[in-house]
Amino acid sequence: MSLKYAYYPGCASQEITKESDRSMRKVAAALGIELHEMPGANCCGAGLLTDYDHDMMLSMNARIFCQAEEMGMDILTICSTCLMVMCSAQQELKNDPEKLKQINGYLEKAGLHYKGTVEIKQLMWVLIDEYGMDELKKRVVKPLTRLKVAPFYGCHSLRPSEVLGYDDPDKPHSLEAAIKALGAEPVEYSGKTRCCGFQVDLVAHDVAVEMTGTRLLDAKGASADCIVTPCPLCHINMDSYQSIAEKELSKDIDLPVLHLSQLIGIALGLKESDLGLSRNLVSPERILR
Repeated sequence: MSLKYAYYPGCASQEITKESDRSMRKVAAALGIELHEMPGANCCGAGLLTDYDHDMMLSMNARIFCQAEEMGMDILTICSTCLMVMCSAQQELKNDPEKLKQINGYLEKAGLHYKGTVEIKQLMWVLIDEYGMDELKKRVVKPLTRLKVAPFYGCHSLRPSEVLGYDDPDKPHSLEAAIKALGAEPVEYSGKTRCCGFQVDLVAHDVAVEMTGTRLLDAKGASADCIVTPCPLCHINMDSYQSIAEKELSKDIDLPVLHLSQLIGIALGLKESDLGLSRNLVSPERILR
């Protein structure tokens, strides 16, 4: 098996949730997946530029795609927001030849030309479609049979479904498949496909905190030992803001929140330091015993 990707961690994973980037690199190495740096890649715009300057957003993402095309690889990102933004830009450029011509006109000033051949993927999709769950099971040295794990997809892994086109946004399956492959039991609960509140943090903080707390309590009420998410922004809300949610809701939560790569790394027997588990604000120590 030879899996090679142009690696796009995204801004949050490089600066705020550094443990997600660190653990992804360690897990990829353990699984034999090659991650190739994109040193010239820029920010995708994080969805903030879409309404402010749509053509700039398209140009920024097309510039990223050009670099992956030059490398001859598809893009692997660990940020769900980057995934959503890049997939949306890619779809628009593929479906609108005139817009693609316009954007390439801008890119040509920098000596670039987007051909439309690159695909954008996230870790879950790669593991299921290209690596294979059976192969992942073979690599597990520490089956997580004692754990009940609540999957939390995050909005941008599922929606808009007509752009992402992988999981059913109401009945997704990919995270559960990965959890089972690691030996753990996926927990079914109503909040797994809902919003963590991150998108309204800056405009309605109280509402965001309540949403975060509700999602966490949903999972805890379903007897989850921990939550796992593929989205670093969801991780920020549910891990970093968990203590605030406890105070606002006057309820103890104390529920560890793991990045998908961290959960996989634990099952692969990787060192806690390699997975950056000490950076998680809600300690996962008890689920590691």
